[in-house]
Amino acid sequence: MTTADSRRVWFVTGASRGLGRAFTEAALARGDRVVAASRSATPEKTDQLLRLPLDVTRRDDVFDAVRQAVDHFGHLDVVVNNAGNLSMGMVEEFTESEARAQMETNFFGALWVSQAVLPVLRAQGRGRILQISSIAALGGFPMTGLYSASKFALEGMSEALAAEAATFGVSVTIVQPGGYWTDLYTDPVTTTPSADYAPLRRQMEEMWAEGSVDSDPALAAEAVRKLVDSDDPPRRLLLGSMVFDLAGDLTRARLDDWASWEEVSRAAEDPVPAPVTPGT
Repeated sequence: MTTADSRRVWFVTGASRGLGRAFTEAALARGDRVVAASRSATPEKTDQLLRLPLDVTRRDDVFDAVRQAVDHFGHLDVVVNNAGNLSMGMVEEFTESEARAQMETNFFGALWVSQAVLPVLRAQGRGRILQISSIAALGGFPMTGLYSASKFALEGMSEALAAEAATFGVSVTIVQPGGYWTDLYTDPVTTTPSADYAPLRRQMEEMWAEGSVDSDPALAAEAVRKLVDSDDPPRRLLLGSMVFDLAGDLTRARLDDWASWEEVSRAAEDPVPAPVTPGT
């Protein structure tokens, strides 16, 4: 039974659709309270739900949204950095504006939210931040290079954030989902195709044409519920068998690469005293 004292307060970005909506609905169904932030949100304020319009790329707006959340509910328990989008194209094809736009939402948006909530969580001495990453952060794949870059950046930042926040009783978990039926892959931003990449593009399109069988986002929400219920949350959580297997395959391939060049790697190190600058 959920009591008033045990109800968590969630702050979820990208809450209007896909995984964000599933997380929001699952939290509300449990009896928790939710700040549901998204670009398309219509403002709404009840005892259980605070719906806020928010573009996470606007840092000042993010800090204002967090202030509104705390003013309304008094504190925060679970912060879910879910807002994101997908830009598809070969790395060479990206314009500067397209590349920057991909990083603005997926990396900088999560950074601004993390910065905005940390003073609140630090003062409380507790709280959880869930960084919704992607299978694309396990490796770079043709046509998703900039998306992968944004998620690699998110994970690198989050590793450091986890070590820093832990000193204040705040946990950070990087969540890496596999395939779910959301509109992330059905409405991507695409680059202007280059004829030079036509053969590779056709190859990728043929592979995707075989279709995929993805999962109901409610399953991801259930996994996240178990995560926030845990007293010992992991640093990383994979969602789905496919992504679990892929993570193992890619990790083993990296280990094999490093091992095959171990002699060269070790020969590149031979510590010596600091050079003496002439005249000092």
